[in-house]
Amino acid sequence: MITIDDIYEAGRRIEPFIHKTPLIHSSSLSKATGAEVFIKAENLQKTGAFKVRGAFNKMIGLGADKVITASMGNHAQAVAFAARETGARARIVMPVMVTLVKEEASKAYGAEVILYGDNFRESLEYALSQNEYLFIHPFDDDRIIAGQGTIGLEIMEQTQGIDAVLVPVGGGGLVAGIALAVKAISPQTEVIGVQTESAPSAYRSFYERRLATIPPCPTIADGIAVGRTGDRPFEVIASLVDDMILVKEDSIALSVLLFMERMKLVVEGAGAVPLGALLSHKERFRGKRVALVASGGNIDFTIIDRIVRKGLVTNGRIAVFEVIVHDLPGSLRDLTGIIAAHRANILDVYHNRLAENVPVGKTEVAFTVEARSRENLEELLSSIRAGGFVVKDVGSLPDNGYPRAPDGEGG
Repeated sequence: MITIDDIYEAGRRIEPFIHKTPLIHSSSLSKATGAEVFIKAENLQKTGAFKVRGAFNKMIGLGADKVITASMGNHAQAVAFAARETGARARIVMPVMVTLVKEEASKAYGAEVILYGDNFRESLEYALSQNEYLFIHPFDDDRIIAGQGTIGLEIMEQTQGIDAVLVPVGGGGLVAGIALAVKAISPQTEVIGVQTESAPSAYRSFYERRLATIPPCPTIADGIAVGRTGDRPFEVIASLVDDMILVKEDSIALSVLLFMERMKLVVEGAGAVPLGALLSHKERFRGKRVALVASGGNIDFTIIDRIVRKGLVTNGRIAVFEVIVHDLPGSLRDLTGIIAAHRANILDVYHNRLAENVPVGKTEVAFTVEARSRENLEELLSSIRAGGFVVKDVGSLPDNGYPRAPDGEGG
């Protein structure tokens, strides 16, 4: 197993090539959760994610002039950047359905990008078949794990008395490296892995004490949508990680929104899951000093509007509800007057006179409303009912779908 000395050596090796990212104290998140919250801002790392740490630790001094990997995003950019800086040629294999943004980002660092296969597994098989290139694994590699572990060293150096470190988990390299570093320096500090309910392979493996394979479902946290934890990371997870937590998709969307609103940080879904865990388990961490590893900021801006909108719904600031009104002049005016009195904003309104179970002479009006808070929304609905209107089907906006990271890569 990797030792703390390996991680210290990795830190010395990669220091000229990476940022020592800040550990930011958040007063607003501390107030909201009851914990003392610190953000390890790896979203501000070179290439926008922690992956460069492991990539550089693997490639410096390796002597390979040609490297290859299969990836959908952060690992691809990390290998491409590290190859450019160390004088190697990089070939990145991506599925044909990869987004143009991710493809172009890897090319921008000088890598050759090959689109092959309908999913990550097919891309991985192709990459492994290219024998003239040295393969760089995203997480199942000792030097990759040691490189990621330098985050744990920095957290321990940047503040004292951390009670818990919450870490996103996909393939397991990140949490394994951090656990090795943190436990060697501060054995009493909890290291807790966090996964989305849409991709719980590491969670299941942790509690079943054996490696479990679970194909991921579509998720906001596509960077950790991994179907199986790596063998090497799992050895460390099983022996050093204290717990695993699952978070819901709604909680991740809300966390992305809160990072933007409260801290002015762009954090991708995978990097937001530690905050989602903290929000979902406030009592557990109340009064404790907690470090959240924001693992990356490479959010897909083609879907960011949906994620933010989902976060607003989760926070009770956008809602859809239907009201039965008399189909008479002035009825809608009275209803919108109540909404205006609560300083809520009508985003959309739709009449449906043919709705089922609506009597003749009445109509169903569906509103999409932006409220100031969940409490403001509840007060609004209460006032509408007090005004003699029937409110039905209070719900949220429709889920427009989130990306899927094909099985195989992640934190």
